[in-house]
Amino acid sequence: MKHLILGTAGHIDHGKTSLVKALTGTNTDRLKEEKERGITIELGFAHLELPGDIQFGIVDVPGHERFVRAMVAGVGGMDLVMLVIAADEGVMPQTREHLEICQLLGVKQGLVALTKCDMVDEEWLQLVVEEVRDYLAGSFLEEAAIIPVSSKTAHGVDKLRSALGQLANEVQEKSVDGSFRLPVDRVFTVPGFGTVVTGTLLSGEIATGDEVEILPSALASRVRSVQSHGRKTQRGSAGQRLAVNIQGIDHNDMSRGDVVVPRGVFRATRTVDARIDYLSSAPRDLKHRATLRLHSATYEVSAQVILLDRDTLAPGESAFVQLRLKSPVLLLPGDYFIVRSYSPQITVGGGTVIDPAPPRRRRRSAQALELLHALDEGEDADKLLLLTQESLLSGLTLEELVIRSGLSEKRIEAPLAGLLSQGLIVQVVRKPRIFLAKEAFESLKSLLVAGLEDYVQENPLKEGIGKEELKACIPKRSDIRFFD
Repeated sequence: MKHLILGTAGHIDHGKTSLVKALTGTNTDRLKEEKERGITIELGFAHLELPGDIQFGIVDVPGHERFVRAMVAGVGGMDLVMLVIAADEGVMPQTREHLEICQLLGVKQGLVALTKCDMVDEEWLQLVVEEVRDYLAGSFLEEAAIIPVSSKTAHGVDKLRSALGQLANEVQEKSVDGSFRLPVDRVFTVPGFGTVVTGTLLSGEIATGDEVEILPSALASRVRSVQSHGRKTQRGSAGQRLAVNIQGIDHNDMSRGDVVVPRGVFRATRTVDARIDYLSSAPRDLKHRATLRLHSATYEVSAQVILLDRDTLAPGESAFVQLRLKSPVLLLPGDYFIVRSYSPQITVGGGTVIDPAPPRRRRRSAQALELLHALDEGEDADKLLLLTQESLLSGLTLEELVIRSGLSEKRIEAPLAGLLSQGLIVQVVRKPRIFLAKEAFESLKSLLVAGLEDYVQENPLKEGIGKEELKACIPKRSDIRFFD
């Protein structure tokens, strides 16, 4: 079975929820307020099985501008987007913002469902198709199919299913390599079972009995059971919508924005290096130290933007930045994010995480910018060498190299072996594996030799220096195990 996530996007009242119901038979508006007001407020979920062993988890997002936060939480795990545009209204403000958000968050494929086609005549329908095609020019949906449908009469629904099946064959599933990450979008209690969280598994596999940790709070737990689309399963894989019953944690201690991960593998961060793309539609220049709202996966956090090579960023420009976050979150290299302004509350840009655990950067530092360029676009060996050199006398563990480079442990082994054989880095501790750049290793040796020489000159009649006294020559920022 091929598991993919299909997300909706589009303006309020353009028929996203009705279309999902026509496709699947499921009404994704589950809240009383949603049913009374006739608008989607929270994320809704459904599933769709298609011929060819294709299973879609469908995420239905709110269309109202007040609920963009919930919309972004739904986009995070999308493999495909179904952009919904009503034929009687055409492209509207949230159509534009939702498409920008999807593009910034790395969605690469999708189609357009032109809803409410039963409410317009054929001539008007063709005009709207042309308008939509012109609007999509230059976006990732430029060549996408535009399919007129009616949720009321079911016109075009079968054609839409067929088009989704064809697209699914072209899309690659998320990787099951590496550790699992499950960003939480819902938390609730099931009587007799306890706390249940739901989300889209971004990577890896999660199974019954796994020891887990909830970040950023670092609460420890165990997986009691796993469900996918209402069916119990022993294991969930990347790309699936999952409900996970976790042991020993009250539902009040968790919320949307938490992430379920293997115990002891990841750490939350309050500082990340990133590349930011500032939208040409942004109303003003972005100033150094400006504060924006950062959205990634299922969380939102306030972020101060440190421009590393300039004082302002003009609309339409890109730059390397350091983002200093008000509260800790889990971010990894390659993670997409968007940023929104506080006033007006609009999407102004987005980007990708480059380094999730950097030191504080000096602005306009050529060395820092070289490292960021290498991490963003360089060869694997260059990334590992520059990160190890930047750690100076502290060194990096294998786990830290994995997290900061964004490379899997399997992918790291070959370039790491090459650097070790060339003597460019040195493994100084075996368990855990800790590495120093050649220059740092030589510097530590020089410190020990200098300490020994000073001692001999000051104490010419003594046979030698004691180990503990010599150990004091190792700087505090270095691991004391380096001495051995």
